[in-house]
Amino acid sequence: MQFGFMTEPQVGGTYEELLALARWAEGAGFDCFARSDHYLDMEKSAPATDALATLAGLARETETIRLATLVSPITFHHPAVLAKTAATIDEMSGGRLELGIGTGWMETEHAQFGLELPDMRERFSRLFETLAYLEAAFGKKTGGFSGRHYHLDDIDVLPKPVGALPVIIGGSGMKRTPALAGQFADEYNIASSDADTVRARLAVMRDAARDAKRDPDAILISLVGLPLVGDDRADYQERLGQRAAARDMEPAEYEALLASRNIAHGTSDEVQATFAEYERLGVGRYYIQAYAALSSIDTADMARILKSARG
Repeated sequence: MQFGFMTEPQVGGTYEELLALARWAEGAGFDCFARSDHYLDMEKSAPATDALATLAGLARETETIRLATLVSPITFHHPAVLAKTAATIDEMSGGRLELGIGTGWMETEHAQFGLELPDMRERFSRLFETLAYLEAAFGKKTGGFSGRHYHLDDIDVLPKPVGALPVIIGGSGMKRTPALAGQFADEYNIASSDADTVRARLAVMRDAARDAKRDPDAILISLVGLPLVGDDRADYQERLGQRAAARDMEPAEYEALLASRNIAHGTSDEVQATFAEYERLGVGRYYIQAYAALSSIDTADMARILKSARG
């Protein structure tokens, strides 16, 4: 299984802090360094850097780790700008960019920045057209693209990506998101959910892939979450109490939440067993998510989780 390190810079952080974490993740053996694409932390304002601008910087200041957005909302980016920016960063990184794309969802963020947030039906229409547009722009399909929202002439858009430039589709929906993933995605990203929910989403994705004459097994399945692991039972209980207190929850309440979302937790052996279950579901990558200001991320704990997950 591949492992990614997922950061949420809208909670607060500078580019230098992001760079330090990306270099740390590269040295720690993570396969991918990912960040969210938000301008606001729900209703709170914090120093929040731009996702694609920072990935361009990381492209030049890291060497081997793959770089990704999870995920860039179409409400922020016209597909022409997204295509040019992504291909440029991919060139700058030597082919290490992975482009996550979603509908956008945070109402407060859009309202406060004056960004249009159409209704869900239109956002999915625009997402479909963006994905088809990018296929044409990246040279995966010929003939340009013409839709209700966007248009691209039948031209050779240059530069082309120098790497595979995988497209990641992520979202919480049960039907439209997995269907689009089956039709367009190189990676389908799912927030940690119970096994039955994951299976249901994957069934929709795989049916859509077959309908599009694609191999569903070629689509990378990824989960994102923050496991909780202790060196032994006593250490686990102590860490459980600390994390629960940080969320104003009782330990039993927080443990039940982890269980309901099928997020790995317990001793190292128990965490490894849960990751084995993920692999049986078809998961090929797991993003360990650090939802905190960049300066306060406990990299030692992230390293412990990675070590336990890998076994």
